[in-house]
Amino acid sequence: MVQDVSKRFEEKGIALLDAPVSGGPSGTRSGKLAIYVGGDPKVFEIHKKVLDSIGDRVIYVGPVGAGNTAKIVHNLISLVSRMAIAEGMSLGIKAGLDPLELWNAVRQGAIGRARTLDLVASQYLQSSYDPPSFALRLAYKDFNLALDLARQYGVPMKQANVAYEDYTAALERGWSELDSRSPMQLQNERAGVTVKASAEDVQKMLERG
Repeated sequence: MVQDVSKRFEEKGIALLDAPVSGGPSGTRSGKLAIYVGGDPKVFEIHKKVLDSIGDRVIYVGPVGAGNTAKIVHNLISLVSRMAIAEGMSLGIKAGLDPLELWNAVRQGAIGRARTLDLVASQYLQSSYDPPSFALRLAYKDFNLALDLARQYGVPMKQANVAYEDYTAALERGWSELDSRSPMQLQNERAGVTVKASAEDVQKMLERG
C-alpha cells in the first residue's frame, strides 16, 4: 500500500517517507514517541529535524514501507507478550498469590528490570547461542515446573504450550547446552529468514539507546 502511494508520488516529483509512531496517547502528550521511518535516506536526513520535533526517538529503518512494517512487528510482539503475561499472572493468582504483590515481584526480576528486546540481542541477533547465558536444559526444567504447577491448579496454558513445543524440539536437536534463547532459531527456519548481525554492530545499536 505505502509503496504504491510512493510510486504515484514519485511520478509527480514528490518524495514520501512513511513514519508511523509508537507511544500511545501518553507518548503523544509527553512527546515520548518512537517514529519508525521508511524512505530515501537522503530525504530522511533533510527532514529529520521535523520528525525530531514530534518524537524523542526517530529511527530510520529502511526503504519506503519499512516504517510501517516495523510498527506492525512492534505491535505484534506487544500484543502476543501481553497474553503471555496474562497467562503467567493467572497461574500465580490461581496458586494463591496476591495480584499486586505478584506483579511487583515479577517486574523486579530479570524480565522486568531489563528492556525485553535487549535480553535477546547478543544471542538472537548474532545467531550465536554458545556459550550460553542460561542453558536450554535449565530453562526446560523451569518450563516443566511451570506447566506442572498449571496442571495442579487447572490453569490453561495456551501460550506456554505452544512455546513448550519449540523448546522440546530444540532439545531433541541436541541443543541442551546452548542458550535458552536457541529455540528462537526454529521460527527463523520456518520463516526462511537468516539473522546474523556482528557483535560490533549489535553493541553500537545498544549504545545508541
